[in-house]
Amino acid sequence: MNNIPTPDIARLAQAASDAMTDGMVERLAVTGANSLEIVDRLNDEDTRDAVHALLDRVTEMHRSGSMDTVFETITLLHGARSAVTDSMVERMFIFVEHMINNLANEEIAAMAHNARRSMEEAVDVTQAKGPAKGGLLSTISLLSKPETQAALQFVLAFACKMQARSAESHGKFEHENS
Repeated sequence: MNNIPTPDIARLAQAASDAMTDGMVERLAVTGANSLEIVDRLNDEDTRDAVHALLDRVTEMHRSGSMDTVFETITLLHGARSAVTDSMVERMFIFVEHMINNLANEEIAAMAHNARRSMEEAVDVTQAKGPAKGGLLSTISLLSKPETQAALQFVLAFACKMQARSAESHGKFEHENS
């Protein structure tokens, strides 16, 4: 059944042995030892379970096409990293530092805290009143209340001031870029 005669196998083994240098033998021994170490680690139940779970997830990703998305994202990140210059990184850190300095102060923290508490209290008040009645007469009745008029005045004043500041900032931005 074996087509290669035994003397031919012996000559082949002798030729391979003669052709191998000491460095090749050393690399082969290191590769064999590393391979046995990996096989030994795969005998650990936790490692084997982790490898099986990893292979199952990779298979799922392949079937759903999400593996392509992962590799496209990695390629995109690599391209972005390659395109970023030192001055771009420096400008980004200056921007982040500027934003932190502007937003991380006691006034902003107090305003955010007050806004959060006000929203929570408003939710409690509206839930306690139950569902709104609806209809035109209910709306007119609601508009006639002083607190509704005060709230509307506040919202209008806020909107007008925000619009004025936005126009002012936009004008400064256009003036600086001219």
